[in-house]
Amino acid sequence: MKPNRAGLARAVKRARDRVQPGDVGLPAGHHRRVPGLRREELALLAGISVDYVVRLEQGRGPRPSEQVLTALCRALRLDTDERDELFNLAGTAPPHAGLIDLHVRPSVLRLIDRFHDLPALVVSAKGDVLAWNAMSSALHGDWSALRPERRNHARLRFLTDPADPPRSVVGGRPGEREETARQTVGNLRSVAARYPDDPGLARLLEDLHAGSAEFRELWATAEPGGWRSHTKSVLHPEVGELVLECDLLHVPDVDQSVLVYSAAPGTREADALALLRVLGTQELSTAR
Repeated sequence: MKPNRAGLARAVKRARDRVQPGDVGLPAGHHRRVPGLRREELALLAGISVDYVVRLEQGRGPRPSEQVLTALCRALRLDTDERDELFNLAGTAPPHAGLIDLHVRPSVLRLIDRFHDLPALVVSAKGDVLAWNAMSSALHGDWSALRPERRNHARLRFLTDPADPPRSVVGGRPGEREETARQTVGNLRSVAARYPDDPGLARLLEDLHAGSAEFRELWATAEPGGWRSHTKSVLHPEVGELVLECDLLHVPDVDQSVLVYSAAPGTREADALALLRVLGTQELSTAR
């Protein structure tokens, strides 16, 4: 399929002009000269360089990969029809049935935006962090500062990378880390059965087997399963250790999940979450 570079450039620019900073959790600021997102803001949200966005909107540069197109669709909050148009203009077949859906519907993005006082994020079937609200970045660390390929629960759990920015420690209590590891592997075993032909899942499993002896051992023994609502500890450098309820809301038609962290009113954790709303994203300095 031959790409339509001019049409792709117009579609990206049109969508960028439509999205407001507040729609994606960015400050609007003053004296903005563009109607929607700046190119720098789109690049940040999609995990690509500003120069890449410039060349894309000028109808030049390399043909976007499926990963880049997926990130652009997510950052620009495109619905399914708009996503398919962008893929076709880029000369790439849109995602089809049988593959893990990495596109977050605008309605789901609006949903997590409504959780303005609670950390919330959207994850794919294989644990990719696809979208998040400001409170999730305040609790876990700025997701946008993490390279897109590292925004995956299994990669963060089993494959350390010294290039990662410091983040809060999640699930570090005795026994909790082991249970989280078993759940992560069990979920991937179930996902592998549902999506045997998904290339992204195949790459993830290959990297995990190659890079983690712990994963290889668990893969050989873990039972298939899925994520469940549970209690989770988060060690944050500013507010200390928090024990939070982590509820999972399944979006069945796209096989994605919305994770929401909360605490009972009047608890220390509830007060800490209220403080995080004020502190926002911090430059986390603790070791993982």
